[in-house]
Amino acid sequence: MADALKQTALHDWHAANGGRLVDFAGWKMPIQYTTITAEHLAARKAAALFDVSHMGRFRFEGPGAGAFLDTLLTRRVTDMKAGQIRYSLVCNEQGNILDDVLVYRVDDPAGLDYFALVVNASNRSKIAAWIQQHHDPAYDYTMADQTEATAMIAVQGPLALDIAQSVVVADLLAMPYYHGQITEIGERQGLASRTGYTGEDGCELVVPSEYAVELWEHLLREGESEGVLPAGLGARDTLRLEAAMPLYGHELSEEINPYQAGLKFAVNLKDRKFVGRDALAQIRTAGNQPQRVGIELVGRRAPREGYVVYLGDEEVGYVTSGVFSPTLEKAIGMAYVAEFASQLGTELSVDIRGQRALARVVAMPFYQRPAN
Repeated sequence: MADALKQTALHDWHAANGGRLVDFAGWKMPIQYTTITAEHLAARKAAALFDVSHMGRFRFEGPGAGAFLDTLLTRRVTDMKAGQIRYSLVCNEQGNILDDVLVYRVDDPAGLDYFALVVNASNRSKIAAWIQQHHDPAYDYTMADQTEATAMIAVQGPLALDIAQSVVVADLLAMPYYHGQITEIGERQGLASRTGYTGEDGCELVVPSEYAVELWEHLLREGESEGVLPAGLGARDTLRLEAAMPLYGHELSEEINPYQAGLKFAVNLKDRKFVGRDALAQIRTAGNQPQRVGIELVGRRAPREGYVVYLGDEEVGYVTSGVFSPTLEKAIGMAYVAEFASQLGTELSVDIRGQRALARVVAMPFYQRPAN
């Protein structure tokens, strides 16, 4: 018998309010409530709420927690200051990507300094097993999986901070991007962070699961007159694609290394030892590797995952994600292509169900939010 799908604390709200629920990484999650385009544009023009409680959340405590994470992550964490958040990768011994993660250094008001790791929902079990496999008693730490005891709500869009500030005590506007802190959220204690996955300004709120519905409904009421909408994973995907953010299972996998993926910034080799470090040191100077590129197509037909990319009549790569952009109103996508075909401006074509659509390599991201 197949395992039952997991449900977030907001599941019943989603079901009662028109959410079209689908299986996503073993969770029953809303893909949309109305249309993906409407929810997408709400995030670009006002704000949107996303239930991202299915993301894995691990907590590491103890004097050796940071040093242990340094042995697994491609970026050092022991030099992080309290409140800082850092994007990093977990790689295997071959230097290929097991997951991309956010690591938080949290200063708890009780005086406890700890690290938190947010991982992709689809990789939660894999990364937990990887951590257990590499456990070293020389490092004094404990790890707790807090995924199902907490809920995580992303508030994203130009009005997101104003709306979230109605319930968050910490000054979100004064909080630097990629920082977070424990604060009062409503009448509960939670973690507020200036992070997201849409290319918009905004924040993510982690609270006890039993408070999720009350917080969600408060945020919706607060933004209702401004056009704030609940949004599903469909809009989250089109938003992240416009922002050219890689997605595990599409642009990232155990067959891809960080240098191919354009994630050189997320690898720190200097004076470090971590799983995959030696392989990465060799890979970074190796040439002739397929590269992740952005492509823009002529016409309205969107490229889809797996579509073949050509340079002339030569097959040079494949599409990993694509969409007809609701914001830009053009067909865009990301692809891995041979290095010789990856330069900006290169004219390519994509096979869309037997017909070639002209395409061109363009700079990423496709969309950047206006400066404040």
